[in-house]
Amino acid sequence: MAGRIKAGCFLGVEAALYLGFLALDLLRPGSGWALLLKYGAVALCFLAALDRAGTEDGRLVCAALAFTLAADWFLLILDSFYLAGVACFCVVQAIYLLRLHRWGAGLLWPLRVGLTVAALAVAALLRALEPLTAVTLCYFAELACNTVSALRLGRRGRCFGLGLLLFVGCDLCVGLHNLAAFLPVVDTGPLFSFAQVGMWLFYLPSQVLITLSVRKK
Repeated sequence: MAGRIKAGCFLGVEAALYLGFLALDLLRPGSGWALLLKYGAVALCFLAALDRAGTEDGRLVCAALAFTLAADWFLLILDSFYLAGVACFCVVQAIYLLRLHRWGAGLLWPLRVGLTVAALAVAALLRALEPLTAVTLCYFAELACNTVSALRLGRRGRCFGLGLLLFVGCDLCVGLHNLAAFLPVVDTGPLFSFAQVGMWLFYLPSQVLITLSVRKK
């Protein structure tokens, strides 16, 4: 019963923060309050995971969320040190890979290696293979493969898999948002407008689901 009450309170506060920053994103884009609400919402996920850190699975999720907070500090709050931020997200996916291994999931090594090599090769052909691009492509390949691995577990990995799938949705919005720097026509399109809000529309629910996916034993 106590666990359900805690989960209900956690979801209630997260919902309030979520609605708050989405409203600010729509009505007052770029608001500093929205940044604080977003970071606070992710920090709350970390605190909720700490409450479940009595198991090894809980400790893995706590570690991943700690690196998630570090990544968001660089990318969201400081809006700088992008390479360090994406590198932190690489560590997050490495921890989730370990988590999936402990769950007995297929880790899809041929797909991981093939997708990473293909992405890097395409970037090299386009002469866009800079350090940040390379790390970002490696990160996204790992995220995509972790998502497939989790969803292949069926019901056992459903909550975690859906969280990672929303994570993918967030990153696709980030990629679309960043395209505006290279394709100015995208900057005024409806997809770009959606991507501006869609990043966090997907991101916070992904972190909430990942937090709730911690196994009790």
